[in-house]
Amino acid sequence: MAPVVLALTSAFLFGAMTVMLRVALQRGGDAESGAFLTVATAVAVVLPFALLGGGDASGVWPFLLAGILAPGGSQVLFTLAVRDAGPSRTSVVVGTAPAFAVAIALVFLDEPVETALVAGAVLIVCGAVALVGETKRPGHFRTIGLAFALAATLLFATRDNVVRRLAGDATVRPSLAACATLAAGGAFILAFLLATGRRPRLAGALLFAPAGVLFGLSYVTLFAAFYRGRVSIVSPLVATEALWGVALSALVFGRAERIGLRLVLGATLVVAGGVLIGVFR
Repeated sequence: MAPVVLALTSAFLFGAMTVMLRVALQRGGDAESGAFLTVATAVAVVLPFALLGGGDASGVWPFLLAGILAPGGSQVLFTLAVRDAGPSRTSVVVGTAPAFAVAIALVFLDEPVETALVAGAVLIVCGAVALVGETKRPGHFRTIGLAFALAATLLFATRDNVVRRLAGDATVRPSLAACATLAAGGAFILAFLLATGRRPRLAGALLFAPAGVLFGLSYVTLFAAFYRGRVSIVSPLVATEALWGVALSALVFGRAERIGLRLVLGATLVVAGGVLIGVFR
């Protein structure tokens, strides 16, 4: 029962984080700085869990590498996607990550092709088509936002396969693994900002603090779920983050987010595809 509760909690928290990112951006927050501030806050949230959990840190390096991809590269793209496409549509695009993760695994990890995986991928593609075919979108929507979301999704999927390949039978405790991943991601984003001549606008820390707290707790519960339950149980439940993102966006932003039938249908198909892939992978 614990893995189920943890996975659903992680999905809900990630969906809520997406919405709070949009709130911070609407209040004048800068997207690139916001990505760093969100991850930095998440590290502060996760660090006490890591310190209290203790354990062997010798096998933490795969999680440091994974953190460079996500949330390192992905969080900047994800925040830009929320700014330009909105939280609900970004959530649906990111929900397609299982299809990309499977495609990468089939090509680079020599995983077998199974009917259920193909069916899941088809459902996800159908969901993406429903999203792209929308005719009514909010005034703030920019198509480039979907491109940012897609790029972030590719990094999420690659991260998952990196961990799958390198971590093996890692003995690192889940809270330490989550902290290492977030810390590496935060360091990467900071290096990116400095290399491009930008400094994080620390004045916006309070704006992005709620998103960071939710992000950190989402990571803690996600890693705890994967350590306690089978991937076939946890992955489908985590995939519900797309539905949470749409539902919470509707609750917080109402008509401003222009959530219509196509968007709901797209989210449902994406989650259904993710469930199929998670169960049979």
